[in-house]
Amino acid sequence: MKIEGITNVFCVPGESYLPVLDALYDEASISVISTRHESGAAFMAEGYAKSALKPGVVLATRGVGAANLSIGVHTAYQDSTPMVVFLGQVHSKFRGREGFQEVDLDRYFQPIAKWAVEIKDPERMPEIVQRAFRIAQTGRPGPVIVSLPEDVLPTAANMTFGPGITKPKPAPSDDEIGRMDQLLQGARHPLIIAGGGVKSSQAEETLQEFAEKYQIPVAAAFRRHDAFPNDHPLYVGHLGLGTNKKVLQTVAEADVILALGTRLSEVTTQDYQILRGSKKLIHIDIDDATIGKVYAPDLGIVADLQEALKRMVSLMVNPSWKTWTEERRMAYESISQLTATDEDVINKQIMVLLKDKLPKHALLTNDAGNFAGWLHAFYPFTEKHTYVGPTSGAMGYGMPAALGAKLAFPNKQVVSLSGDGGFMMTVQELETAVRYNIPVISLVFNNNMYGTIRMHQEMHYPEKVMATDLGHVSFADLAKSIGAEGFTTNTLDEFSEVLDHALQNNKPTVIEIITSKEQISVSSTIKEIRERSKK
Repeated sequence: MKIEGITNVFCVPGESYLPVLDALYDEASISVISTRHESGAAFMAEGYAKSALKPGVVLATRGVGAANLSIGVHTAYQDSTPMVVFLGQVHSKFRGREGFQEVDLDRYFQPIAKWAVEIKDPERMPEIVQRAFRIAQTGRPGPVIVSLPEDVLPTAANMTFGPGITKPKPAPSDDEIGRMDQLLQGARHPLIIAGGGVKSSQAEETLQEFAEKYQIPVAAAFRRHDAFPNDHPLYVGHLGLGTNKKVLQTVAEADVILALGTRLSEVTTQDYQILRGSKKLIHIDIDDATIGKVYAPDLGIVADLQEALKRMVSLMVNPSWKTWTEERRMAYESISQLTATDEDVINKQIMVLLKDKLPKHALLTNDAGNFAGWLHAFYPFTEKHTYVGPTSGAMGYGMPAALGAKLAFPNKQVVSLSGDGGFMMTVQELETAVRYNIPVISLVFNNNMYGTIRMHQEMHYPEKVMATDLGHVSFADLAKSIGAEGFTTNTLDEFSEVLDHALQNNKPTVIEIITSKEQISVSSTIKEIRERSKK
């Protein structure tokens, strides 16, 4: 861990891996963050890794701890986030006998991890652990699981480690650049879709240079908002859930798509529907398995995005699509203007305040839920490393991820956004924030229901409300009982005053925002959904 520059490890302690904790006790350069639940530990590590751009490390015990953190592993897998998970395992002599808390961990995680392995020979510990860190970080990043039988850990053996990982950075060939030139020469409406590979290769500035040189508009893949400045004249929107029709029209009109570091997920492609017809696809990704997985490209290039973009700025293309680019930017601006009146729902008004009051480099995380629609539609991400969100759509992610992001960027203001349903799933990690003095601001949009599911329920089974209503919880009182600061707000003025206080107090703070059930999404009320279903 030390060789790989790991400074923070997240865990729930367990007797099956006590020798690892004992070794960490003697290593002053690595801090151990003990959490309240393994899913919280995994979400913290995932948010930390997204922000720090190095592996998140998680420790947990046997089958029960492993199962609890598995949703964080799945999130890291779908989000291409480097993570190394060390799991205590039952004694080797007890394996196969249904020992206490026994699960076949390497097989359990195989479908949702890049690699899962059990170490059976102590002498192979350096080899396998270094391989785990290499696999987690190279190619398409992702989670790796290392199972540690409790009889292997205390065994003494000579440990010889190699150097730290150097990530390969392949570049496009001259032939590939030439073929890209030809495809773009014939383009009338090219469009860039910028994905997480731009962020993990730290290619944000190079992407901007490339887009500006050739005047190509840029759309962000699902929950990769900060891959390109949202206030830039070339930015044309976010391909996410509930994407506005004007953004979809931009993709519909595009004739050449440059998919950069994106796996072209279900959400980004709107159920795999938007890249149709005669469109040409140039797909560049660090992982050969990603290219052609969804769409067969006209040109597929395995390359690091930073290296690829460095080569791409030397293309011979003469831009001729400036007018179209300007039109699509105007279309985006017409739906994303961050102004609000008293008639606007409080969710949108709060986005205006956040934009005006948060520091330029503030980092926002979000949970899963309809409340995030207002963030995605209206909040402008203008700087890199200012957004962390789960493309896996995992509930309970927002606040723990914010704690991880704050540990990666101690000097940044970090704010999480959650609904009341998602926040309650990992609310126990607020005590972790208090115990370790991790000062994040947690906004909780409280409409006393699972809003996203209620929306779909109303679409398919209008007025038959089942299992989506939730009880009353005072999140302000809950926060105070744990030792954090807590506030409940009903109006924009109340929120503004409390936010000013939270930005100055440097303590874990929860701000509960009471919202209406009726305004269930950015575009629809419950009444409107019911009326549409009758037609």
